[in-house]
Formats: sequence, structure tokens, C-alpha cells
Amino acid sequence: MPGSHITKQALAAAMRSLMASQPFERISVGDICAACGMSRKSFYYHFRDKYELVGWIFETDFVAPNRDRKFSTSWEFFDALCAYFYANRAFYVNAFAMRGQNCFAEYFSEFLHPLASAYFALLFPDLETHEFFTDFFTDAFLVSILRWLRSPEPLPPEEYVGCLKQVITGVARKVVEQEV
Repeated sequence: MPGSHITKQALAAAMRSLMASQPFERISVGDICAACGMSRKSFYYHFRDKYELVGWIFETDFVAPNRDRKFSTSWEFFDALCAYFYANRAFYVNAFAMRGQNCFAEYFSEFLHPLASAYFALLFPDLETHEFFTDFFTDAFLVSILRWLRSPEPLPPEEYVGCLKQVITGVARKVVEQEV
């Protein structure tokens, strides 16, 4: 359905533009449609609501292009993810500010959770508590990325990921030293 994709892209472009200048809560479906010259019927044919549109934007712009990419390390994945968020910072600061059911933070956590779960299941195959690790790191990463993006002058993504790596490996190293 090439026409369907073009319509979705037009709605997404309108949403990106609107979210660059105003909070998500103030944007109505009517505003999105007016910004791209489409009817509400067209919008609802493609999306349940504006929350789904924001999720589709992330899925289309980041998830789909990276789905088959073989990252050599988890840090390479975080580099790509953070570079994407940084390049689209205005949009994602606004997206992460969304509240309520189907908010982007919830969607993003649901995106990260299975990735983290698979990683910790491989890392700790004999521990039944790898789900605790998954929840902890998913929540910690979400809060950290929010704080980073909302900073008045956020670090460049490669520096931010470098700091994440330093704190995680540094803490792990200290814990191991104290356990011995």
C-alpha cells in the first residue's frame, strides 16, 4: 500500500512539526489533519489516536531501519539509539512528556524490555531473577535518557553513552572487588 505509507508519512511530518513548537497535550487530531491537509477520517483510518502515531514514528524512523542490523555490542545499539534521540531531541523531549495510558515512555519501556530480558537471560542463564535485572535496567535507562534529553545542554550522544558505560562498568568492577 504505497498510498497508505505516503499518508502516514504526511501525518507523521505534521506531528513532528507540531511537536517542535507545542506540547503533545495541546495537539489535537484536528490540528494534525489541518497541518497536512487531510481529514480526520484519513487519520483514524491509519491510527487509533495521536499516541499510536508517535509510536509509529519511532517504529518507522528507528526500529524498522535497525531491525536487521547486527550490533556488535549492546553499546553500539545504545550509541545508535542515543544518536537518534539526540538528532530528534525536540520531538522526543515532548514525546517523553506525554502522560497517561499509551504514553511514549510506556511504549519505549515495552520496546526496551524484551531486548534487556534477552540480554540478561544470556548473561545470567542460571538465575531466575534476571527479570529483576531487566526491570531495573529498563527503568534506570528510561530515567537516565529522560534526564539527558531534558538537560538544557545535553552531552553529545557518544559522550552520554560513554558516561553510561563508565558508570555501569565502574560500579560492576567495584562490586566484584568488594565480593572477593
